[in-house]
Amino acid sequence: MKIATINVNGIREAVGRGFLDWLANQDADVVCVQNLKAKSFELDDSILYPEGYEGYFLDAEQDGFSGVGIYCRKIPKAIMYGLGFPQCDNEARFLQADYDRFSIVSFLMPDGSDFAAKQAFMAQYQEYLSKMARKRREYIICGTWHIAHKTIDLENWADNQDTPGFKPEERAWMDQVFGPTGFIDCFREINRDAGESTWWPKLDQEVPRSRQEGWRIDYQVVGPEFRRHVVDAWIDYDATFSEFAPLIVEYDLPL
Repeated sequence: MKIATINVNGIREAVGRGFLDWLANQDADVVCVQNLKAKSFELDDSILYPEGYEGYFLDAEQDGFSGVGIYCRKIPKAIMYGLGFPQCDNEARFLQADYDRFSIVSFLMPDGSDFAAKQAFMAQYQEYLSKMARKRREYIICGTWHIAHKTIDLENWADNQDTPGFKPEERAWMDQVFGPTGFIDCFREINRDAGESTWWPKLDQEVPRSRQEGWRIDYQVVGPEFRRHVVDAWIDYDATFSEFAPLIVEYDLPL
């Protein structure tokens, strides 16, 4: 099973830069997308239902803002829209596709431009994560968490310790997620190297991404029992339709 997650930072703009061509060449079973910045009824069928996929989307109340989606080769048994608290659901930050043995989530954390709002979201989301960890069902939570967890997860970390996305309280919160709460960072199960990034705040498309200051703020997160199913994980640096790069993980389970 191959799952990709990508913050498209505007689905229509990403399509104009080649997102659908990239999708057609991935042979992915599931592709989670975030930050659509468009309502699904505004999108063409070519975006809603690319060849070989069923698309499911959650729209934000505000125009041109947030939004998450999941493209699936196999139709899920159920779709869950939101988590039941307004900050998440009104801003369209959580969409879950349920299959027999596990659920796949497309998730978008607030970016921290309103840091108090982000902290409030984190507190409520932590409650839900704790409930998820206690269930027998397994979860694969894919998306932009807007937090670089460790110093190896961003360039120039020393100058960014008071920047939203790397503040001490955010990193401590991630310590809880990957510590007592019991979740696993799939990418770090495979790759422990520094300098791996999924987002470039000041991306220059004319310069190789390896020469620019990036952050790793996108994750695929699973429970401890799912750790053994993670086969490979990588970042697709060649995909240039967004300021973000796709994160792809292979699991040794069928969809």
